[in-house]
Amino acid sequence: MLATLARAEDEVCVCDFTSGLPLNQPTVSHHLKILRDAGLVCWDRRGTWVYYRLATDASTRIAATLESLIPAKALA
Repeated sequence: MLATLARAEDEVCVCDFTSGLPLNQPTVSHHLKILRDAGLVCWDRRGTWVYYRLATDASTRIAATLESLIPAKALA
């Protein structure tokens, strides 16, 4: 889901995730809520649909976390 949001030029609807993943809507919404609670995604409700986008600092935070787990020199 994060990779999809990172590649997206615009916001992504929950319905797009459910059509592209072998998961049902409650499962997708649950995982997106976890990402929301972590501050990695932002969302906007429009009627019955919810649209998600990557939070502004998410890429930096994810990269820093990965670097702390797997130092760059270990990958070289």
